[in-house]
Amino acid sequence: MAKYLVIVESPAKVKTIKKFLGANYQVMASQGHVRDLPKSQMGIDIENDFEPKYITIRGKGDILAALRKEVKKADKVYLATDPDREGEAISWHLAQALKLEDKDIYRITFNEITKNAVKASIKDARKIDMNLVDAQQSRRVLDRMVGYEISPLLWAKIKRGLSAGRVQSVALRIICDREEEVNAFIPEEYWTMEAVLNVKGEKKPLTAKFYGDETGRIDIKNEAQVNEIAGAIENEKFYVESVKKGEKTKKSPLPFTTSTLQQEAAKTLNFSTHKTMRLAQQLYEGVDIAGKGTIGLITYLRTDSARVADEAVVMAEEYIKESFGERYLGNVNASKKENKKIQDAHEAIRPTDIALSPSVIKESLSRDQFRLYQLIWKRFTASQMSSAVYETVSVKIAAGNYRFSVAASKVKFEGFLSVYKDGDEKETANSLVKGIDETTELKLENMDSQQHFTQPPAHYTEASLVKTMEELGIGRPSTYAPTITTLIARHYVAKENKNLYVTELGEAVNNIMKKAFPSIVDVNFTANMESLLDSVEEGSVKWKEVIRNFYPDLNEAVKAAEKELENVKIEDEVTDVICEQCGRNMVIKYGPHGKFLGCPGFPDCRNTKPYLEKIGVKCPKCGKEVVMKKTKKGRRYFGCEDNPQCDFMSWQKPSEKSCPQCGGYMLEKGSKLVCADESCGYVEGK
Repeated sequence: MAKYLVIVESPAKVKTIKKFLGANYQVMASQGHVRDLPKSQMGIDIENDFEPKYITIRGKGDILAALRKEVKKADKVYLATDPDREGEAISWHLAQALKLEDKDIYRITFNEITKNAVKASIKDARKIDMNLVDAQQSRRVLDRMVGYEISPLLWAKIKRGLSAGRVQSVALRIICDREEEVNAFIPEEYWTMEAVLNVKGEKKPLTAKFYGDETGRIDIKNEAQVNEIAGAIENEKFYVESVKKGEKTKKSPLPFTTSTLQQEAAKTLNFSTHKTMRLAQQLYEGVDIAGKGTIGLITYLRTDSARVADEAVVMAEEYIKESFGERYLGNVNASKKENKKIQDAHEAIRPTDIALSPSVIKESLSRDQFRLYQLIWKRFTASQMSSAVYETVSVKIAAGNYRFSVAASKVKFEGFLSVYKDGDEKETANSLVKGIDETTELKLENMDSQQHFTQPPAHYTEASLVKTMEELGIGRPSTYAPTITTLIARHYVAKENKNLYVTELGEAVNNIMKKAFPSIVDVNFTANMESLLDSVEEGSVKWKEVIRNFYPDLNEAVKAAEKELENVKIEDEVTDVICEQCGRNMVIKYGPHGKFLGCPGFPDCRNTKPYLEKIGVKCPKCGKEVVMKKTKKGRRYFGCEDNPQCDFMSWQKPSEKSCPQCGGYMLEKGSKLVCADESCGYVEGK
């Protein structure tokens, strides 16, 4: 008969932990949260100092009944939920639901599911940390208030089923702001020049880039400038003015945090944030390894700390010495503590045992598990290794008053690069450069020049959005992936070729939020709220105080918005399009992807059609009407109504005005009109 009961969150952990603890321990799973605020109402007693009304989550009754049965038999109950705010709150809810007040409650946490870590946690059992619980309670209550106060307003103004969220709405605004930047961007012309030079005694020519003149760098803006420079150096002698040789070092990277893991997995493995977290959860909870049983392969996956435990550093040192040699040992920059507030788990994401290299356990993992584990293992191993050393050569070449440059670098000592290279790693080895000195004779073979245009800011990807959210202090490691998943699931944002684009629906929601609830979608306000929640966790601010200060302003804004906001509802706008099935005039409706045409006879007549909104501009190719269209995922664009016969298409809205310079069509970019032909470059204010 088991004397002790250990309650974990996930059934996957049960098997792993049971193996470590032996016959005296019964291990059971709560399967996540057991209590929450009700779905049918806000569940917060505003009149009674914002007291939350928690209920048992539907479907959890049987789990709680089974746990109560085991609690009665146990001498001690160990609550072993995840080592973060949410895990602490789940332990507290379990204690409440199982009525454990009269029993000995022991809260245990471990950052990795290994025998040593689990056994050590039993020895270091503590009481539930109510500061952590209150930090989670305040987050939950704030999110519920925003969702339940604002969502009905969106239903009334746009369509049912929409939602607003405290972090979600700010993330949507960030994406919308970038979309506006992209749409308003006006390209600027610039040129590059290269001198192709024959080197005496060498078969291959040397290509040197234009740098500037003897006073410094010059940016070439137009073709006239190119011709002026080319004319000035046409008869000039090219000679080596200076050669600088040196060394540069590249420090080993820090091990992964949640944010950097999501970014790197997106960049190198093409994983969504959701997929990365799902696979990392599996690696953390335990995978059945041939010959070793179930093993937790990585440390806790929700963390914003890059600190590494001392025992892991020692283990890494031994492994690196043995596998690579003493010279490859780093000064362990990864163990330095960062200055910023570290919340949730207090260690970086790393392998629980560095000796379990990816090649050793490959056969026991799925393809995607292996790829993610390999990424984590390589990054951690690299973080404990020495810097890479490069030999560098920089050559300045003169021709009259103008200067050209050529540079090269070559790895002298690989250091951490022998294990881990990120996608930006470039080596510019050039054997010609290495042999050049001030006596080298050069002769101009030809000049190459190229026209370029500056590019707009890149659309956000999941990875770059996570990076921005982290930099701005919005959300926390546990919220990045769910926030992005929600935005895509609600069709506020469409994901195409990794990029995130705002849909018509997302634009409508963002406009209402900006107009009626500017503080909710304000980046600084949201970041400040996150730091207040950190203060609750530290015990320096009471959680109810945060709610008391937040709710009155929210409530006032909702009341004002209900009165003042114009309806953007357009479901009943009648069109001149006739339903061919029943003869009625079709109406404009809002669906998951935005507007479409529906028959007002629904449900008797279920006919629907795409809504092609004319913008009052003739097609530049065939003269028919240009209409606003949407991709399958909801991204807006402009195309000819006669598609597929006419293939005119533009992401930016065309103007009815022609370019006075070249006669081509113009595009609306913010408050300006820009010629669609970049090489023309004509711009005018609207």
